[in-house]
Amino acid sequence: MKKALSEYELDAVLIDRIIEMAWEDRTPFDAIEAQFGIPEATVINLMRRNMKASSFRMWRKRVQGRATKHNALREESVKRFRCSRQKTISLNKISKR
Repeated sequence: MKKALSEYELDAVLIDRIIEMAWEDRTPFDAIEAQFGIPEATVINLMRRNMKASSFRMWRKRVQGRATKHNALREESVKRFRCSRQKTISLNKISKR
């Protein structure tokens, strides 16, 4: 039985982090589920509820079927959850070039 979004205990900081990870093109939904225990459908509902409608539609159009967001569609050689240019998770910023 699937859990409703309200059944997940999420504070504002966790919601922001999940949205940030979902917004990134290279972070697969499987990584979000592994870290927070929230499946893809719930992440999509979370995004829908916490973003402007136009931003959600733009994100959804971009993510739909994208190979980097779904481990099943990724090449087997890609084993990482984050971009190779991204700093460690504690700083979590892409270095400027």
